[in-house]
Amino acid sequence: MQTTVIICDDSNLARKQMARSLPDEWDVEVVFAVNGEDALDIIRKGQGDLLFLDLNMPVLDGYGVLEALQAESISIITIVVSGDIQTAAHERVKALGALDFIKKPIDKEKLQALLHKYGITSEAELGKIKPKAEKLLDAETRDVLQEVTNVAMGQAGSLLATVLDVFVKLPIPNVNLLEVSELAMALQSVETNDTTSGVCQGFISGGVAGEALLILHDSGFKDIAKLLNYKGKVDSRVELELLMDIGNILIGSVLKGLSEQLDLNFSQGHPTVLGQHCNVSDLIYTNSTHWKKTLTIEISYGLEGHDVTCDLLLLITEDSIPTLQNKLNFLFDI
Repeated sequence: MQTTVIICDDSNLARKQMARSLPDEWDVEVVFAVNGEDALDIIRKGQGDLLFLDLNMPVLDGYGVLEALQAESISIITIVVSGDIQTAAHERVKALGALDFIKKPIDKEKLQALLHKYGITSEAELGKIKPKAEKLLDAETRDVLQEVTNVAMGQAGSLLATVLDVFVKLPIPNVNLLEVSELAMALQSVETNDTTSGVCQGFISGGVAGEALLILHDSGFKDIAKLLNYKGKVDSRVELELLMDIGNILIGSVLKGLSEQLDLNFSQGHPTVLGQHCNVSDLIYTNSTHWKKTLTIEISYGLEGHDVTCDLLLLITEDSIPTLQNKLNFLFDI
């Protein structure tokens, strides 16, 4: 996987000099930021594995960036690059979470020696240095997020019950950090002999991004059509319409419930059909390029007295976890 390097400096000359000083053999994508706020905007969008950070900049200086990263629990490897060679400056940036300090003007050999010292040019070593998301998702945060989801799930279930005029069974939502290979296992209520259809919709807001995946058991389409008073033949076209309708109700309502509690304003993308009449594992793995490791929130809905079961998965990007945790900390004092 290509490493993304952010070079944050208000000097165009300094940015270019830093970019030219990177190891020639290093497979990286370089992104420039002209001040601290610009860098934070890029990082909050989930971009960046390594940040080269100047200290003295307009709008927001390097100290302000380090303080913001620390306050928001955002993990990115940071090396400060500055002409300020005071010992106190070195100590201060390290106390704020910087990995190390290198002075301007950049000496290419010294920079490369520093990178090799920490193993940063090796993808495997880079992964060891960067704080893991598992450490960020502590038990208390998981519990609070589960309760927040429980409230949002109830609101969505209530809307579905009103639309279909039926009692909706609501279990406790599951919150886990999962690899893509584990996503199918998260769907505990899905029987191996039952085919499914799925729809996916992306969402993003203030540093939190992900995709909502609704999986509906094919055996439930006839009952849903009956509840919606559909009189015609339930063919694949009608099933697709029903899938989209249920997806709009549940995904929209759950995201609305979460946004109200977390003070976020989610923008939703256009829904995309992932597949019809598939085995659930095929549906997941066919689309696994969209997801790596994700914070997965699983909600299962069932309609009492009807053969209708669906699973709603919120697949939140790993890079969103620090921002999400900061929101929870601020709003719920955890």
